[in-house]
Amino acid sequence: MKHSYLEVTYRKGRPVAAYYYLPRRDGDRSVRTERVPGGLLVDYASDGRAIGIEISSPSRVDLRGLNELLVRLGQEPVRREDVAPVIAA
Repeated sequence: MKHSYLEVTYRKGRPVAAYYYLPRRDGDRSVRTERVPGGLLVDYASDGRAIGIEISSPSRVDLRGLNELLVRLGQEPVRREDVAPVIAA
């Protein structure tokens, strides 16, 4: 997968969890997970690359914090409309 994308899990019409997939190679698996502020968990492949971000508390996530994390991981920041279902209003 060459592009990032967001997958959201809903319950009763509200987002309860989400996963932001980062670019990954065939066969990549998470071998380590790091908890970061804002209810986020970053999954890493065996070579140390970040391959995804679990958003376990969508109501606590803000765009600025998510983008700061993405930049720190060497990824492009996202636009509000790209992650609107999980960004707290």
